[in-house]
Order: sequence, then structure tokens, then C-alpha cells
Amino acid sequence: MADYLPHTDAEIAEMLGFLGLDSLDALFATVPAAVRLAGGLDLDAGLTEPDVLFEFTQLVERNRAVGAGFVCFAGAGAYDHEIPPVVRALSSRSEFVTAYTPYQPEVAQGVLQAIFEFQTMVARLSGLPIANASLYDGAASLVEALNVATGATGRQRVLVSSGVHPHWRGAATTFARGTGHAVEVVPLLDGQTDWGSIAAGEPVAAVVLAQPNWLGCLEEVAHARALADAHGALLIVCSDPVAAGVLHAPGSQGADIVVGEGQALGTRLGFGGPYLGLFSCSRDQVRRLPGRLVGETVDIEGTRAYVTTLRAREQDIRREKATSNVCTNQTLMAVTAAIQLSWLGPKGLAEVATRSAQGAHFCFSQLAVLQGVRPATSAPFLREFAVVTDAAADTVLARLADEGFLGGVAAASMAGEEDGSLSAGTASNTIVIAVTERRTRAEIEAFATAFGKAAR
Repeated sequence: MADYLPHTDAEIAEMLGFLGLDSLDALFATVPAAVRLAGGLDLDAGLTEPDVLFEFTQLVERNRAVGAGFVCFAGAGAYDHEIPPVVRALSSRSEFVTAYTPYQPEVAQGVLQAIFEFQTMVARLSGLPIANASLYDGAASLVEALNVATGATGRQRVLVSSGVHPHWRGAATTFARGTGHAVEVVPLLDGQTDWGSIAAGEPVAAVVLAQPNWLGCLEEVAHARALADAHGALLIVCSDPVAAGVLHAPGSQGADIVVGEGQALGTRLGFGGPYLGLFSCSRDQVRRLPGRLVGETVDIEGTRAYVTTLRAREQDIRREKATSNVCTNQTLMAVTAAIQLSWLGPKGLAEVATRSAQGAHFCFSQLAVLQGVRPATSAPFLREFAVVTDAAADTVLARLADEGFLGGVAAASMAGEEDGSLSAGTASNTIVIAVTERRTRAEIEAFATAFGKAAR
């Protein structure tokens, strides 16, 4: 990755001139020599930016009380990925933080262009040609996708894998009480969707799959596509944008609509929000696309310009005839995601996904041999997996917290015994564990040691 410095040489020279100094050394002349860094940083060559930040974080932690921070192995929809300083610096600029709805394009070209770039990146991640300017979160994106599918097919029945995050399914079920959608949840079998368990019934509007699913297992998109074709339904894939760094894009595998949660793209964990809903679709569904859409055009002088387009779909224009009830988007989080993706690039995103997967599989290998711990499924996984413990999950997690670890997420806090995603009788003892590129080998080994004690 390239270096990022917030000040240009010209800005530094201007500052020194204002202060009447001739060099940066003169600026810091009052700092005692005893506390200056004289011999350079004692770091191994070739370290990545996250590794360097980890080393400095360890030094900073010496100034804090023991137990003030936790090493995070929790996931299940919210992930502790690295956010480079450049992303935080640029996304916090006042032009983005204070920007409001760009209804007047002549005064909002910068924000509109940033959103347009975000849409382009989401389209590339999903493998579909059209992406909107974002929605409130992943659950909202799924709800809107079901609206598109039922509107396009004129049907109400939707088949939703229980591998889709329980909170997302809950939002879809709640919304269906008003729309009349018939949400039918399809159970998992050893961590993957059991499409063969579907009973005959009304014509199907949509088949919904998560890739990876909420237990971290990888699914076969081709099976869901074949089922959708058999029913003449649309295929909706709830896709992890980080996983897109190494997995085939859902659009290339036949998805008609791809939705996702963009929190992992530069947004900090923050007690449940604000988050970022990703939404993309095929050209066939562009006029049903929910929310805001930024398009590229030219002004009267022939200069490239950006505008919101296809606004007639929204309720503030057509009221009850609108195809979307969403009239805004998560601009700040969308811009942040665009900056994060631009900084990483395709190779960087692949590296994040690969390092996360390597860490997760190493962690799994450490936990799977512990007494009182067994894998919840035998299905392949990427950066997240589930284990079943002899002790209750809540008890294990409380013990891990005492050792300084956010040890995962208790499955029972999200899905009960009757959910269909967990094996019978295991919900209260199942823990979903996530590993990101931020976790080091030493942290994983220490976590495994603590887990072995906590699971007894």
C-alpha cells in the first residue's frame, strides 16, 4: 500500500514560513532529546499496515488499566476489520460529514460523484450492472429485494434459507405482515440449505440464499439458481462484501438481486449502527430498484456531471404508487466504503479475505481439538464458524470476557431451537466465532488456551 500523509510539502512549507522556522527539526527543537526517536523504529521489514498498527497498539496498551480492552472474535453480522487511518481521515472531512440530500446537483457534484463511484464498486463486487446509493442496513436491503421480486413476478410466496441472518429474516417477516408476503423459511442440513425439504405450494416469487450464511458456512449458489429457475422465481443472494475478495461474484452465478451489509467496509463497530445496506440488481429490475440512484450525464456545456435519476420510483414523488418506500441513503457510510475499497483495491480486498480465512481456519484447528468443544457443522467456511460446547454458550462467553476476549456470539441470542439453522438441542450451546485480518497468531493461540478452560 502507498504511504498516506495528510499534509503536502507546500502546506508544510507554508506553516514553517508562518512560524518563522526553516525546518521541521526546528519545529520540534523544544522536545527533549531523551524522548526523541533516534535510531528509527525497531520493526521487522515488510510488515503490513495492520501489523504495524498492532505493534503500536501493544505499546499504547501499556498506558491503560488491565482489562480495558477486549480482543474481538465476535461476528454474526458485525465485524472487527481493519480501518486504515486514510479512510478515517478522508471520510471525516466536513464535506462528507455535513453533506445533505443532493437534490440540487449544481451544488452537490462532489457528493454525487462519490456516490456514483460507490455504486460502481458495489456493482463490481456483486457482479450485477446496477447498484443503488445504499440503504439503511442489510436487513432493509433484503426487505426491499423481496418487494422487487414480488412486484416483478406478481406472486407472494418467498423461500428464505434459514442460513440468512436471523435478524434479517425477522425484519422480512415483520414487513410481510403489512404486504402479505408469505415468507417460508427453509432449514439447514449440516450447515447448508436443505432445498430438497421444500413442500409444494403457491408459485414462488423469490429464492433467498446467504453466501456465506450466518453460521459462516459456504453455500452452493448453483443449487439455489436451479430451484429459482424451476419455479420461475428471482434469485436473491445476501452476499458478504469482504468474501467477494475471493469468492465468485453472485451475479456471475445467476443472482438477479444481490444485497449485503457494508459495515465491514470501513465503518466501526458501534452498538448496532449506523450501518450500510448494499443493493444491486440486473437491468431487468432497474425501474423497481429501491432508494436513490445516482447517474452520470453531461451539463449544457457538455461537461460530465452527476444527478439523481429514476426518482419517480420513490414515495415522495408517487406516494402509494411508488415501487420503493425508501427516500434516502446512508451517504456517509457509503462514501466511507468507497474510500475503503479504493484504498484496498482488488488485491487488497483479496488479501483481507484471505488473511481472515487463514486466521479462521487456524483458530478452528486450535478449538476443534479441545475437550468439550466440537464443530457445529462439517460444511466449508470462510472467516466464520460455529462450535458446540459442553458448557452453556453464555457461560463460556462470560468466562472468556473475564480473560479479555469477546469470544463470539451465542447462537441462542439470535436463533432458538426451532429456528431451522441449528441442530436440535444445540442452540444454547452453540457459539459463532469470527476471525478477521486483525487477529494475530498470538491472539488466536491465547484465545484457544482461554477457550479450553472456559468450555469445561
